[in-house]
Amino acid sequence: MPIRLQVSIARQQLQLLDDGRLVQTFPISTAVAGVGERNGSGATPRGRHFIRACIGAGQPSGAVFVARRPTGEVYTDVLAQTFPERDWILSRILWLCGCEPGRNRGGQVDTQRRYIYIHGTPDTEPMGVPLSHGCIRMRNADVIELFDRVMPGTIVQIDE
Repeated sequence: MPIRLQVSIARQQLQLLDDGRLVQTFPISTAVAGVGERNGSGATPRGRHFIRACIGAGQPSGAVFVARRPTGEVYTDVLAQTFPERDWILSRILWLCGCEPGRNRGGQVDTQRRYIYIHGTPDTEPMGVPLSHGCIRMRNADVIELFDRVMPGTIVQIDE
């Protein structure tokens, strides 16, 4: 079994597994709205997913993304004060796609069309506490490290 990711919403952890062996555990932050698959729910979807795209290779730590494109900005406290309404997507994006039709793929429960990512967030944001708008947030250094170990097609299992 190749590299895969296991996300525990209850433990607020992401585990990197290689051939079924635990390689590393990262703290994360999932949705403040809890779990759910429906479009507009603001919840973190459950079930089997895969990484559809890895976005941000070569960008600096703290690079700001809007609509999956780097803006050319690097996150700072001054930038955060200038744009307090932004949901900061930083450093790298691992765009998820559901594998389970009717649960997390297709219709009103489509993870990919909901733009659910594993992504970096300001390092001032706490990990281990659900605070996102549906995505899985990680520390910038952690998401960069993870990005370098996965590829499109990598399986991501998200469980409560």
